[in-house]
Formats: sequence, structure tokens, C-alpha cells
Amino acid sequence: MLQSISALRRDTKINLQTAVHRNSGLSKEGMLERLFTAAFRHLVYAQIWEDPVVDMEALKIGPSDHIVAIASGGCNVMSYLVANPARITAVDLNGAHVALNCLKIEAAQCLPDHGTFFNMFGRADKAANVVFYDQFVAPRLDPTSRRYWEGRTATGRRRIEWFAHGVHRHGLLGRFIGAGHRIAKLNGCDPAIMLQARTIGEQRALFDKHLAPLFAKRMIRFLASQPASLYGLGIPPAQYRALAGDSAEGIIAVLRQRLEKLACGFELKDNYFAWQAFGRKYDPAPDASTPPYLEAGNFDAVSANAGRIDVRHESMTAFLRASPAASADCYVLLDAQDWMNDADLTTLWSEITRTARPGARVIFRTAADERLLPGRIPDATLTRWRYHEEVSRDLGRRDRSSIYGAFHLYTLEGA
Repeated sequence: MLQSISALRRDTKINLQTAVHRNSGLSKEGMLERLFTAAFRHLVYAQIWEDPVVDMEALKIGPSDHIVAIASGGCNVMSYLVANPARITAVDLNGAHVALNCLKIEAAQCLPDHGTFFNMFGRADKAANVVFYDQFVAPRLDPTSRRYWEGRTATGRRRIEWFAHGVHRHGLLGRFIGAGHRIAKLNGCDPAIMLQARTIGEQRALFDKHLAPLFAKRMIRFLASQPASLYGLGIPPAQYRALAGDSAEGIIAVLRQRLEKLACGFELKDNYFAWQAFGRKYDPAPDASTPPYLEAGNFDAVSANAGRIDVRHESMTAFLRASPAASADCYVLLDAQDWMNDADLTTLWSEITRTARPGARVIFRTAADERLLPGRIPDATLTRWRYHEEVSRDLGRRDRSSIYGAFHLYTLEGA
């Protein structure tokens, strides 16, 4: 993966344009698409927003399995190592995400112990993290990723210094959450008040008193009505339309419902997504919830298995097109299909079906509560797969990230 930073940025730009641009740049939709790809070219997710515990329950990962997954910020890919798969191929359109995944993989193998690893990616706000990067990780990192992390930002600091100042506050999502906090405060509410709750009942009372009234504020209703305002969540224009159509009351009702589930659907001590949303960090308590790859009891497995991940700067479809038939067992598509038109979906699922081994599993999420695939890919392909509706509904309810309309599980049924 030897590339210059300029080549990394160029390839990221081309990948995103191919994935997102559907309309003329002179049209309103085309301009929104181009604004989105401009925003998405840099680091988006320092932590991704899909629940890996739900993923692993659906995938039933075995020791001979090959997982092909969209990498994003790497939390889920790293967490799958706990299940001891034979190999993982992690693909992403965004070069910054590729660099972040490579950083996590090498750090897991060369940092001296779990405490050091957790300080870097869990606390992510200690000056010593930069020292340990220079001493242990940098010499092992591939040249492209090293150029990325040692490159300078507009402030003149190396990017690796984000890990000394709270990396979860960086990236498009981190800045979006920070902006959300500032807007809420302008309207009389500090979202961090949710962290005072000690029970589900207290969470409900705090949400109803402090957060729910925000959705009646004129400023917030206006911002929610602008598709570009949700780019920080990684929601392109096509996905915004699907999300807005999930309620007769429009986008503001959907956003309220999703935030309500995040605030009240699970105990805060068990939901690190809520801590990131309301506290912009992980719960500092010793027994607090974190992504599985950061748990002390999983460190040995993560460290031993990290070398099984192969990170690629390309699309899922491109990787599968170049792969042998019957070569993969698990496919993790995140919410990428919400970006796709019917032709893209058909091509992707044709390649998934060709490369899938008997019994293969595919999981993905949708912004809206919809099946997505029926009527959009050929029946000859879709009928090869069994949709697990009840299991999907149950897993969707238990997804602590709480921002999606639905979770979906398909399994390959045979010829």
C-alpha cells in the first residue's frame, strides 16, 4: 500500500465520486452530492457507529471463516478478532480510514501491554500516546499510513497528536457531535447532563426534561431540514431522503426517535455509544462498556490475531470482482447500500453471490426501516439468499448505536 499522501487523497476522491455522484453538478442534488464527497474525503469516523456485539451474534464467526468488511474506523473489524476468524479483508473508500485501521493493527501487535493500547485508542487523550507511537508503532507502520499520521494539519501539528488530545473529538463525526453540543447549549441544554443518570428511569426523566424539548426549537428544526447538516453523521443525500421518509412527520421526528433510543434504550454503563454522544469519550469507570477490541480480557486474542487483517483502499465491489469464487463466509456492508442505485446493488450482490461459500452470512444496516433489496436486485440473485426477518428485527432492537432504522441478516441457501 505504498502511496504518497497526494495519491491517497486522489484515490479517495475518485472512490467517493464513483460511489456518491449520481446527478449533474449543476443540479441541486448534484451540488449536495459534491458537498458530501468534499466533506467525506478526510477522516470521518474515529469510532464507528455499528454495534459489534450484534454483528458477531449475527455472523456466528468460525475459525475457518474469511470475513470481508467495510473498514470504517476499524472498531468492528478489530473486535471480530475476538471470535478468531481465519482472515479478515477490510476495505474502505476513504484513505484516512485505511490509515486508522493500519495504525490499530500494528499497535495491537507491538505496544507493550493492554494498558498502553487502551490509553491510545480508549482514553486517546494522553501525551504518552505520541511517545509510544514514535517508539513502537511508527517503525512497523507501512509508509503510506506513516506519512498520513506524521503529516501536518492546519494547526502545524502531526495528526498522530490527535491521540494526545482526544481523537474521538476529531474526524467529521467527532466535529459533528461537538457542534451538536454547542447548538444544544445555545438552546439551553447541555447533553452531558445525561451522564448524571444512574438508572433507566433517570435517563428517561433527563431526556424528557432536557433533550426532547430541543426538537421543538426553530433553529434545530431548520438545521435538521437541511441535508448538508447531517453530513457529519456520514449521511449522503440519497440516505437523507430515505431517513426523512421513515416517518410521516419527517426528519425531525426520526432524529428525535433515534436520539431517544440512544438516551433511554439501554443503561448508560452498558452503552459506549451513548457515552460518545453525550460525553464525547468512553465511560472512565474500570468496568465500563467499550468496543470488544479494547476490553482487557480480549487483548491477547486481538494482539495475536491482528495480523490476519488485510486492509485495502478500494470498494467492496472492486475487491470481490477480483476475488475467486466461493472464497468468503461473512460480509459486513455497514450502511453502504443506502448510497447505491439499483445497478450498483445488482453488481455488488452478483459478486457477493459468486464469491460466497455455502452458508455465507451477509449483514448490513439501513437508515430507514426498509428491506431495501426486494425489487431492486434480480430475483434470480435474491432467491439464493434467505432473509432472517425475526432475527434481524431482534438484533436491530438490541443494536446499542441506535441510529439506524433496521438491521438485516441474509444467509446463502444453496444453488
